[in-house]
Amino acid sequence: MATIGRRALGRATLERQLLLRRSDMPVTDAVEHLVGLQAQTPHTWYVGLWTRLNGFRPEHAADLLTGRRLVRTALMRSTIHLVTADDCLALRPVVQPVLDRDLFTNHTHRKPIEGMDTDELVTAGRALLEEQPCTPGELGALLRRRWPDRAAASMAYAVRNLAPLVQVPPRGLWGVSGQPRHVTAEHWLGRSLDTAPSPEKMALRYLAAFGPATVKDMQTWSGLTRLREVVDRLRPRLLTFTGEQGQELFDLPDAPRPDPDTPAPPRFLYDFDNLLLSHADRSRVMTDACREPWVFPKHGPVPGIVLVDGFTGGTWKITKHRGAATLTVRPFARLSPESADALTDEGARLLAFAAAGAETHDVRLLPAT
Repeated sequence: MATIGRRALGRATLERQLLLRRSDMPVTDAVEHLVGLQAQTPHTWYVGLWTRLNGFRPEHAADLLTGRRLVRTALMRSTIHLVTADDCLALRPVVQPVLDRDLFTNHTHRKPIEGMDTDELVTAGRALLEEQPCTPGELGALLRRRWPDRAAASMAYAVRNLAPLVQVPPRGLWGVSGQPRHVTAEHWLGRSLDTAPSPEKMALRYLAAFGPATVKDMQTWSGLTRLREVVDRLRPRLLTFTGEQGQELFDLPDAPRPDPDTPAPPRFLYDFDNLLLSHADRSRVMTDACREPWVFPKHGPVPGIVLVDGFTGGTWKITKHRGAATLTVRPFARLSPESADALTDEGARLLAFAAAGAETHDVRLLPAT
């Protein structure tokens, strides 16, 4: 079995994540290739598409949301993801056990719904949402008219986990605010969920977007358990490698695995970029400095992360004040002059995208932390 090192793993994943070079894929093709983007924040994921696609503009995704070709819905890890309409219907049945587990082990919501007929609850919730999209608070209040002794928030959360719901625009549209209002996926899309869910297909698509990977990596990304059985069924169709720590990694035979020394340009990742969330062992791109407590404060905002030479090289944020937009980059280590110049140039492009309406733009590289 061939050995594959950390740097080779990183370059393979960056290539598949469209981060070694920007792609000319249409937005829907890119979102499907990536198996969605984590999108619990309304807007930051737009940067995830900008950093991966040539010529991307916010309306390219916003128009697809209003046109019902893209949706934001709870999927992998029970978190909100931006996916295509087709993937919403195909993936939700596969990951339903994740949402079941999240509900029935949830410290806040499990006890308030104990003893309820959840089928009856979901039927009532579906009917209400298909009559009029609701916020969780509104849905809970309506459900409480029927079950006055139950916690409104917990009933709404149960419907969110047990029925496939999508957040409807204007929530998620670039530059537009709005509360999260939900409707059932079937009502919004006019189609039913896939009746033959396939964890095997999902595992293969994960490898195409994130591989090579271990079974634990696949489980971390999806939130599913017992994927060893799925991978064993797929084993005859896969290549296997040994990682630097002796772990067994799987991959598609025809997937790209670039030379470990392939240049990796600087990239700005948004706060919940899947590149940093989709492996049990994140060392293929994550440096030790990125694990310091100050980088991801326990109760603070999640920062954007900068990639330098394909690895986490610092944090970034944009601030706006009186018509001026400033991008501040805090490197983890001293940058070479070449890296600093490249990062400044890429930062200027990011400001032109994310702060297009600002009168002035400024990129500031702080001293290494």
